Amino acid sequence: MQLLAFLVVAAYAWVVLKARSAWRTLPVTRPAMDIPPVFFTVIIPVRNEAENILHLLQDLENQQYPTTHYEVIVVDDYSEDSTPHLVKQFQEKSALNLRLLFLSTFPGKRQKKAALETGINHAKGDWIICTDGDCRVSPLWLSSFNHIRYQTQAKMVSGPVMYAPTKTIWQQLQALEFSALIGMGAASIALQKPTMCNGANLAYEKEAFYEVNGFEGNKQIPSGDDEFLLHKMHQRFPGKISFLKAKEAIVSTPAAQALSTFFQQRIRWASKWKHYTSSSSQLLALLVLAANVFVLTALAKAVGGTWSWWYFLLVIGLKLGADALLLFQVLRFFGKKKLLSLIWLLQLVYVPYIVLTSVLGLTGRYQWKGRQLKTA
Repeated sequence: MQLLAFLVVAAYAWVVLKARSAWRTLPVTRPAMDIPPVFFTVIIPVRNEAENILHLLQDLENQQYPTTHYEVIVVDDYSEDSTPHLVKQFQEKSALNLRLLFLSTFPGKRQKKAALETGINHAKGDWIICTDGDCRVSPLWLSSFNHIRYQTQAKMVSGPVMYAPTKTIWQQLQALEFSALIGMGAASIALQKPTMCNGANLAYEKEAFYEVNGFEGNKQIPSGDDEFLLHKMHQRFPGKISFLKAKEAIVSTPAAQALSTFFQQRIRWASKWKHYTSSSSQLLALLVLAANVFVLTALAKAVGGTWSWWYFLLVIGLKLGADALLLFQVLRFFGKKKLLSLIWLLQLVYVPYIVLTSVLGLTGRYQWKGRQLKTA
């Protein structure tokens, strides 16, 4: 048992260190203004985003990108607040090329994938770029994506996402964990074995979306509009997925305010695992879970006197050491190196949390944005 625990944690550490190396090899992209602009359609699926949507629309209005080469489509998913009203008001006063669509006018269409698909079907752009209604983007966001898609001839580009603000310990712990996920996702793309990305900052060629039949095959799964599409794109266009490592491309999104919201979000993420067709994604998820289970086991055995405390320190030191080396690189990119000081606290809460959400994720049931959902 001790040998197995050590081997699993060592395998985890090796994967994380390999990811760190891959992250470091990713070139930093600097947006250039002399690159021919592609026409982007920015699609924003929204549900109850009255508190946030105007900030994002203002960011999009302030893009340093030719106004003739991008449009914005907001697709309302049965909002119960004033989101559509605010979008209409903004539309009347702004010069932004903005359209508002309602899923309620398309029979049988509900939830995020339907909103994205509806937006894509109405898009004029050659490239689709997706974000969420509670996000913020920089003035060079579109220019950065234009640069990398031209430079790499990619079919899909994943961008960096970070949590902001991070004023409280609760926000900082979420940001620390989320940074690790972004780093691992970026590294997997660099290694040409894409496992994860984030739909809050994702772009792809519209023609490629149709060529892989969009969300067909996973429409019954409420989440996964990003990762399932990533896996399909990689299978159809190997070597044509890029990660945009540019500060100007960072999308910021708020961390969960309530503990209940946080857990529902993580259960939603975990519920996708059993539907992955990518073996590398499944193996990575299993390895992360197993490594954390063995860290918890080593602690319990040490407390019970079965295993020595030195062995526990070896196991947790191996895991935390690898995590810290990767996180240092990713946090430096995000300008949040101070968060690394909380890695010990994150580890204390992470093990029971990851085990709990993994188990609950198998049920496929969770609440999200006022809806009771189930992953079929």
